[in-house]
Amino acid sequence: MPDIDVSLLLKNIAKHITLTASEETHFVSLLKSQKLKNKAFLLKEGAICKHSAFVLSGCLKSFTVDRNGFERILHFAPSDWWMADMYSLISQNGAILNIQALMPTSIVLLSKQDQETLYYQVPKFERFFRIILEKSLVAHQRRILDGLSLSAEQRYLNFRQKYQDVVDYLPQKEIASYIGVTPEFFSKMKKNML
Repeated sequence: MPDIDVSLLLKNIAKHITLTASEETHFVSLLKSQKLKNKAFLLKEGAICKHSAFVLSGCLKSFTVDRNGFERILHFAPSDWWMADMYSLISQNGAILNIQALMPTSIVLLSKQDQETLYYQVPKFERFFRIILEKSLVAHQRRILDGLSLSAEQRYLNFRQKYQDVVDYLPQKEIASYIGVTPEFFSKMKKNML
């Protein structure tokens, strides 16, 4: 792997498991670094997701495009977040999501194959990725319930809390898509909230 600072990733992992120096070195040896330009795709719908991505800097979004050509954003991954199309990564079928950089973004990738090998070589990584998946499942469930029961204003306030590090530099249309409203409605809503 090229010389890149992975201390943020190691801190992320240390929140859940403790690695020895040799385990850290082995883990880092499996990573591949990548830099994405603004609007560059990490994954396109239909391709097979072969890696989990950890964002070192910048921001990714995952989205689908509906039959009318509108983007439906599912998640953002700012610095210190993981992202993948979990359906495609696990099943190795075509992706149902697009993953795209919202700005110049630096990531590290862990392949599905290396992740599986890591489970045997350093079993505590199974615990780490289980915790990450559990948190992701809870977030998905919360997002669905919020979409069914909360007003657009409350969904926006929840968004601001969840993504407080990036909310001020994300385009309004991206935020509108995430909370499930049109950009025009979002603009009026924000004006009324002020």
